[in-house]
Amino acid sequence: MGQEKPSSNNPPMVWPRSLVLIGAGKMGGALLRGWLSAGLPPADVAISDPAPAADIVELARAKGVALSPPPGMRPEVLALAVKPQMLDAAAPAIQTLAHAEALVVSIVAGKTIADLQSRFPGPRAFVRAMPNTPAAVGRGVTAAAANAATSERQRRISATLLSAVGVFDWLADERLIDAVTALSGSGPAYVFALVEALAEAGAALGLPADLAMRFARGTVEGAGELMAREPDASAAQLRQNVTSPAGTTAAALAVLQGRDGLSALMGRAVAAAHKRAGELAG
Repeated sequence: MGQEKPSSNNPPMVWPRSLVLIGAGKMGGALLRGWLSAGLPPADVAISDPAPAADIVELARAKGVALSPPPGMRPEVLALAVKPQMLDAAAPAIQTLAHAEALVVSIVAGKTIADLQSRFPGPRAFVRAMPNTPAAVGRGVTAAAANAATSERQRRISATLLSAVGVFDWLADERLIDAVTALSGSGPAYVFALVEALAEAGAALGLPADLAMRFARGTVEGAGELMAREPDASAAQLRQNVTSPAGTTAAALAVLQGRDGLSALMGRAVAAAHKRAGELAG
């Protein structure tokens, strides 16, 4: 059954006594793997997905996770990980599990807490979260907002579940979810676009295309790992550490940090993503 696990650096982990995962696609599957790896007892989990992928079926059978909720189950946590367009199709299964004391943790993109409450009037406690795709390798970034009915235990359960796949923090205002979506939710695509641009620039200078891509990928991977290993150093400090006065890096940064450079471009890009997030949320 669910249990609390102490940590030397963080508040005790609080696992739910029972959990049903609605939707076990890429993100749902990533969450499930993270939870099991971090210590959620497999016997306390059930999956509800009409067509789970073969790797999810294999994982469930290997770990002892139920591939469907047992009849009459009243889960302490109902985790919604379906695609937005599939929410209506999943609603009947959700309704049978959404009892008054259940905590609903949703990563359904664009669906507000108010929208979820109107669809599922049974539960009182709702947490809306926005993870990103690196959660699949335990390096996700997730922010969440809770409604006023969410208890302290339910907040701790949510924090345990969402921090199991990477960095997690609470938002004081649900409206900031759109900003998180624009920054970190879509952010991995910005980094991949940077790798593409770096590789193209290297190829333009005469490097073989495959070598340019390998070096671009390795550069971004290494820089990310260096940042992860020096958490007390700011990004600005790490940048300065690489930049010799009047050197090659300084010459490149003079372009990137110019009036219409990277900061302005990224500002426009993130603003566009933020605007679109608001539109999708209605």
